[in-house]
Amino acid sequence: MGTHVCRKLLVQWMWRWRVCPVAASRGHMPFCTTQEPHHVNPSCTGQVTHSPVAQLTLSSLLEIGFSETQAEEMHEGATKSRGKHVPSVLTALLLLGLNPSSILKVMQKCPEVYSLKGADLKQRINHLRKMGLLEGSLQRMISHYPKIMVLPIKRVNMVSRLLKEKCLFTAQQVTDILRDSPEVLEEDLVQLEYKFQYAYFRMGVRQAEMLKAKVFRMSLSELRCRHCFLERRGLYQTPDKKGQTLIVNPPLNDVLCVSEETYLTQVAMATVEEFHVFRKLMTREQDEEGKEDEYSSDEDEELGEDKEDDDDDDDDGQHRRKHHWNTGYKKDRK
Repeated sequence: MGTHVCRKLLVQWMWRWRVCPVAASRGHMPFCTTQEPHHVNPSCTGQVTHSPVAQLTLSSLLEIGFSETQAEEMHEGATKSRGKHVPSVLTALLLLGLNPSSILKVMQKCPEVYSLKGADLKQRINHLRKMGLLEGSLQRMISHYPKIMVLPIKRVNMVSRLLKEKCLFTAQQVTDILRDSPEVLEEDLVQLEYKFQYAYFRMGVRQAEMLKAKVFRMSLSELRCRHCFLERRGLYQTPDKKGQTLIVNPPLNDVLCVSEETYLTQVAMATVEEFHVFRKLMTREQDEEGKEDEYSSDEDEELGEDKEDDDDDDDDGQHRRKHHWNTGYKKDRK
């Protein structure tokens, strides 16, 4: 069903299916099959009497384009969620341009949407539009990752600010990241920043390349594993300050944007067994690194306390160890 047809049916539906007066008097606001206030449908009245929360009726869902099976599933989901604003949420999704089939898939992926308020949903959709997500891209992103509709606007702004200020992506590049990899909105901010650092400094990848290869779709552990596996096999080398290498590195798309099977057969030239053994070794190395960092942090605290107690006049800090990584954020975008 096209967007124009959906909106036309929605207007007809909102005009024809009025709020049941019995429900209104009892504080409930379900959509009923009442066409005029003085012709109350008995079945509607009975349903409202036994309904503790607002909900859509099967007939109203059928009227706007849901099949019988889809209407039953939508009705069941709304009932289980006990959401009080399902009609307004459904209205917002229809006005967004999603057809009934897409709406049902959104609800299946993210049942939390049932519990949203229509006003909150509209506010979040408008905020995404202001960030540059235009029609088409916005609908596809919501269909693929409906959880973005339940995330607070504050969270979206935090991730966007980190990508701009710490990772030096442009505003348009941030929009592209959110469109192609909306999962970053749920990622831990420290891990997200470290993933950028790893791709930028260890792999020598610039912002535009990261976008093209969709780096942020891959987990940090998988990114490190694929990169280090190639590096230790002599198939990948970190570029120097001039961006040069002694070997020709494989295109980043071939490293990250392919299945594990394709990666092993066409890029790494290795067997599945070799890669799985290497993955286990990498996991062990990371665990050991974590323990060393924890020990080093504890030792720094002890040294700091001893320094304050025994040598207050020593200002050069030569005995105080600091675990610091020069991130080089002042480098230009490329």
